[in-house]
Amino acid sequence: MNKLEERIVHHSFLRSLSPDNVQIMLKNATEKEFKPGEIILKQGEPANRFFLIDSGRVVIEAGKSDGKTVQTLDAGDVLGWSWLFPPFSWHFTARALTPTKCTVLDGGHLLVTAEENHEFGYELMRLVAQIGIERLQATREKMLKISAANRK
Repeated sequence: MNKLEERIVHHSFLRSLSPDNVQIMLKNATEKEFKPGEIILKQGEPANRFFLIDSGRVVIEAGKSDGKTVQTLDAGDVLGWSWLFPPFSWHFTARALTPTKCTVLDGGHLLVTAEENHEFGYELMRLVAQIGIERLQATREKMLKISAANRK
């Protein structure tokens, strides 16, 4: 097993994948490093990649100019699933806060494969839906804290 395959197999997001589906994820996978402050993806630009954060810290920001922090991600988290849904453009901007290493998966390949291989597609969508639920809950909790602070 090479280093890239080992990182994918052991990444917390993908641990439950079957061996066959891990091989699908590996196809066209690359490694990328980002320096602190470097933009990983930019709101409004075409979405075509899926990032497994292997190390480092990433901030997700809303708004093209004011950059309001939506969430902070760490090693073990994933970033960017806008390639799954039209209009296939990023809804947020993400930037590295610290030196960050990611495994980058080809979103186009994953989308086409999910449409052709329904078992893979179901497994991928189940994982993405779980992350979506967790992120919505985190956003809800953040909004409740802001609301409570504003009432004081």
